[in-house]
Amino acid sequence: MSRNIGNIMKQAQKMQEKMAEIQKGLASRTCQASSGGGMVTASVSGDMRLVSIKIDPAVVNPGDIEMLEDLVVAAVNETIKRAQEMMNEEMGKVTAGLGINIPGLF
Repeated sequence: MSRNIGNIMKQAQKMQEKMAEIQKGLASRTCQASSGGGMVTASVSGDMRLVSIKIDPAVVNPGDIEMLEDLVVAAVNETIKRAQEMMNEEMGKVTAGLGINIPGLF
């Protein structure tokens, strides 16, 4: 019984180390998404940091700031969603061999 627990602990430690490696690698990768037909583009890193926002000058209308704000929010939210999907995919590779799925873990 204690041997099984020891093996489980070793596997858990290896998995934790692999996840840390993946998280480091994700920090150097980015996802992008646009809104307004490409008028606003956001980039988010794999560690969920907003890297950049690009705004086409044609969409900047001092009389309609609300539309620009909505486009920025939409682009950022879609980019975060893509970055989360990328992270889930990479982390899923670690747990795939275990035959388990831990919802909400990543």
